Amino acid sequence: MKVQIKHILACLDQLAPFSLAESWDNVGLLAGDPEARVTSILLGLDPGLQLLDEAIALGANTLITHHPCIFHPLTSIITNSPGGIFLEKALTHKINIISCHTNLDNAAEGTNDALALALGLTALAPLRPGTMEETKATGMGRIGIFDPPLSAPALMDRLFHALQLETIQIAGTIPEQIKTMALCGGSGSELAETARARGADIYLSAEIKHSTARWAEECGFCIIDGTHYGTEQPVMPFLQGRIQEWATANNWSLDVFLTQTERHPFTCNHKNNFI
Repeated sequence: MKVQIKHILACLDQLAPFSLAESWDNVGLLAGDPEARVTSILLGLDPGLQLLDEAIALGANTLITHHPCIFHPLTSIITNSPGGIFLEKALTHKINIISCHTNLDNAAEGTNDALALALGLTALAPLRPGTMEETKATGMGRIGIFDPPLSAPALMDRLFHALQLETIQIAGTIPEQIKTMALCGGSGSELAETARARGADIYLSAEIKHSTARWAEECGFCIIDGTHYGTEQPVMPFLQGRIQEWATANNWSLDVFLTQTERHPFTCNHKNNFI
């Protein structure tokens, strides 16, 4: 059966309704034709030239990224800037680009659930629930439990594996045992106090503000900065699996690729490397 961009959008809207996106966000089809036939799909977190070149090499005419390629309203497209080069190349090669950003973060089976499940948390609930019009399972962040509780070394082992990191920054002291954990994939400093108030033993997020880290020190709470990339990348294999399920259910002949070229934008460097 022929699958079109509008069919993919309809399925994504069922999984992570675009209406769940924050008011400042930009999600959905950001470049392309809703009537276009989908040849194959490539998934990645960031809409960059490396990902676009990977799609072209694969013959994939559709990119689904977490972060939007057009975030702020455009007043110009400068084609010697990274963003302008990206858009010009995508349009030239007729690559459709879809963003699932904060709608996927807030969805009942989205970014934060994927991270929580990768860590082995159960009994999940939103850290900051959505509005009354939304289901009880939607909202920002997640809080859950480890059953049985984890020791600090066991938790760190899971974190290094799930986040695919070599080093992890910690503010405060990790408890000897962790039963309740709160998390928010991506930038989530503003939910740290909520996590503590809800009884979390530890809070995992990214881009933790200096003042938030000092607050954690002073009130005896523990915050882990798992980096923006590290805390969000677990959702991409999950999304790949869901699209493959839709393809099977709808008899779509469709390849769904997960990027093999995208890497963490930061590398770990030690003093001895420069001496």
